[in-house]
Amino acid sequence: MHVFRGFHHPGLADACALTIGNFDGVHRGHQAMLALLTSEARHRGLASCVMTFEPHPRDWFARVAGKPETAPARIATLRDKLEELERCGVDQAVVLRFDAAFAAQPPQAFIDDVLLAGLGAKYVLVGDDFRFGARRAGDYAMLDAAGQRQGFDVARMMSYEVHGLRVSSSAVREALAAGDMDRAAALLGRPYAISGHVVHGRKLGRELGFRTLNLRFPHPKPAAMGIFAVRVHGLVGTPLPGVASLGVRPTVEDAGRVLLETHCLDWPAALGPEAGYGRVLRVELLHKLHDERKYDSLDALRAGIAQDEADARAWFAAEPR
Repeated sequence: MHVFRGFHHPGLADACALTIGNFDGVHRGHQAMLALLTSEARHRGLASCVMTFEPHPRDWFARVAGKPETAPARIATLRDKLEELERCGVDQAVVLRFDAAFAAQPPQAFIDDVLLAGLGAKYVLVGDDFRFGARRAGDYAMLDAAGQRQGFDVARMMSYEVHGLRVSSSAVREALAAGDMDRAAALLGRPYAISGHVVHGRKLGRELGFRTLNLRFPHPKPAAMGIFAVRVHGLVGTPLPGVASLGVRPTVEDAGRVLLETHCLDWPAALGPEAGYGRVLRVELLHKLHDERKYDSLDALRAGIAQDEADARAWFAAEPR
């Protein structure tokens, strides 16, 4: 899959089948939409294209309003979103920066300048709640009418349900906030996971006797937080069980910088102590043990981590997966 920042690039296809959205989490509803998109693209001889945004439009509006706390929690990093879009067979993804100029764009200008002149859309697939343009004035009826006038096809996909419940990013966020990792996995169609390069940390885990692999979560408000039993992919040929903390480490820092700190329950000796750095890992969060805790001392923190490790081992022993 080719990824473009903006649409003024010579590598973009001249014509495409397009869908538009935030696609946070790329859940089962998104996957159904992308399957329809790629099928339509294939039958029409077009490139399949996803247009998405960074930052999330609701992040931008919350910041402009001076109420950043009202922004939605983030399910996935941009990296993970793009990887899932590629897994769904999308040919190209266009990441647009959502800013004041974009927010002020009238609906017809969005159609003319972005969809047609920018992306060469011949087929546009949207969700049932799709709105666009300044003050969200554009809707499906307006887009469909423009398509008939200007020569592109428009289709709308209604809600996707699992066991009678609408699958949405909001539903995934609610499951993750509640620590219900099984429900989140059912909505996503896979275990919830975070991936990234292993970065150097403060080495405190090593001092405490629990070496960790640290991945940055670049958004300040992750949908999931706490201590989890996890499975680590990318260190060796088989996934490794572990225990991980996703959050701001209130005992030692609490600076708002979000890290996923993962301790493998059984470190492969053949890797050596420094082999994790720079690797790209995917960490599946399988079961929540508890919320983050602030300990009174480093000795209390060490004891807490030891208990978390024991609890993770017990969970894996009872629930082999």
